[in-house]
Amino acid sequence: MTSRLPQLIAFDLDYTLWDLWIDTHVTRPLKREGDAINRIVDKHGQEIAFYKDVPQILNRLRAAEVVIAACSRTSAPDLAREALTLLLVPPQTGADTPPTRAIEFFDQKEIYPGSKLTHFKKIHQKTGIPYKEMLFFDDEWRNKEVESLGVTFQHVPHGLDDQMFAKGLAKWRKRHPVEVAEGA
Repeated sequence: MTSRLPQLIAFDLDYTLWDLWIDTHVTRPLKREGDAINRIVDKHGQEIAFYKDVPQILNRLRAAEVVIAACSRTSAPDLAREALTLLLVPPQTGADTPPTRAIEFFDQKEIYPGSKLTHFKKIHQKTGIPYKEMLFFDDEWRNKEVESLGVTFQHVPHGLDDQMFAKGLAKWRKRHPVEVAEGA
C-alpha cells in the first residue's frame, strides 16, 4: 500500500529548485542550446538547472496526480516563468516519452513579490484545497509563517533533494495520519 500524499505540494524556486536567485543572478536573453535537458543559460552563460533530484520528484508527483504549485517571492516573475518554460524535464525514469517543459508540471503558479501567506491564500481560493492538505518546500526559514494557515512547511536549506523531499512527506504524514471513519 502506498502512503497517502498531500493533495497539493508547493515549491519555492530560488535555492529550493535551482541554485540561484532568478532576479539577481540572471540576465536576458535566456536560451536552451538544442534539445538540452534541464539546462538553459542566460546572456552571460549563467546556467539555470533544477537540482539533480527535482525532475524525478516532479515526475513522481505528476504520476500520483498531486497538484503542484510554484510559490516564489521574486521581483522578476516574467523571467522565472520564462525559465520554467524553456527548461526541459526528462521523462520519468524508464518511461518512453519526450521531455516536458518544466512550466507544465506546475498547476498553480504564484510567482511575484510579497508574502508567502498571500501566495497560499490565493492557491486555496483558486483550488479549494484545504491548507492541511498542502506541503511547502522552501529554503527561507521566514516562510514557515505559512504554518499559521495550516500548511506543513519543510525547510530545505541546501536545495531540494530526495532526502529532504522524504523528510517533508514524513512530517506532513505525521501531522495528518489517515483518518478512518467509524464503522469503516
